Amino acid sequence: MDRIQDKKRILLVNVNWLGDVLFSTPAIRAIRKAFTSSSISCMIVPRVKEILEGNPNIDELIIYDEEGMHKSLLAKVKFIAQLKKKKFDLVILFHRSFTRTLICYLAGIPTRVGYSTFKRAFLLTQKIKPQIGSMHKIDYLSNIVNAIGIETDNSFCDFFIQDSNRVFVDKFLFNAGIKQDDTIVVLNPGGNWQPKRWMKENFARLADKLITDFNLKVIISGGLKDIDLVGQITKLMNQKPVVACGRLTLKQLGALFEKAKLVISADSSPLHIAASLGTKIIGLYGPTSVDITGPRGRGYIKIIQKSIGCKIPCYDSECIDFRCMKVIIAKDVLDEVYKAIDLH
Repeated sequence: MDRIQDKKRILLVNVNWLGDVLFSTPAIRAIRKAFTSSSISCMIVPRVKEILEGNPNIDELIIYDEEGMHKSLLAKVKFIAQLKKKKFDLVILFHRSFTRTLICYLAGIPTRVGYSTFKRAFLLTQKIKPQIGSMHKIDYLSNIVNAIGIETDNSFCDFFIQDSNRVFVDKFLFNAGIKQDDTIVVLNPGGNWQPKRWMKENFARLADKLITDFNLKVIISGGLKDIDLVGQITKLMNQKPVVACGRLTLKQLGALFEKAKLVISADSSPLHIAASLGTKIIGLYGPTSVDITGPRGRGYIKIIQKSIGCKIPCYDSECIDFRCMKVIIAKDVLDEVYKAIDLH
């Protein structure tokens, strides 16, 4: 497909999950490089806003709150009218939603680019054939802009942090009694669904070992939804870690990762944020595929995943066995910690 030229106002319609939005940043970076003088806006749901805030490749974030303020038909009509006023020339649809594509059509955006699906093909002006087989989500999203003649560098994602976030984290660490020359390891036990989480007993055992045997400063991170989980982990521990769970925004968490020697996490947005910042990471993978959602970044990346005979990826959110995560033991992770940082 020939390169699209001379588009002054560009709208990107992004996906809905934190990690997937982060995976879209190589494509966004390439679009900015291709259209240096264009205005680039990005339509997102509220929960992913922090991933793209401060990104210099985007001029404007447009919030589409499909579960809240834009849920009703009247609200959608008003939203379409607002988009129409902006007079976009081109929309690139990372999202496969029919509704979003229809909104862009009704907003009068003349050039509409995205994956062609049965329901929305007639609404697209440039139809891209959906990819068959497993493909990393970064490549899957970048393939859309590759198809219109824009080259991408998919080796790393972008996550931008402001100095105010670094100042906040400096104060947080000072108040927690952590000195500048202390070695910090961050453990992130959460995940957006239970089967992806490593066993809390293993996190407790690993954290105790890192504190007692190697005098490392262990910080346990997580969102508000992870407070109970982190509480269970700390109750299982003999030592006392620093708990950052529910106390940091995503940007502040990124600033913490910048100061960490190592981040240990299952497949989750914090793992991918750490990778994008070049922090050393150990990823604990069970039901998800490294080929599809593995971390990409410019730093040290180690994945621990063991074959147990189950089909990977497995999206059984109702699984009660968790064999794929149980098979990873604390010693497996500790052995990799030795390789990642000098513990001798």
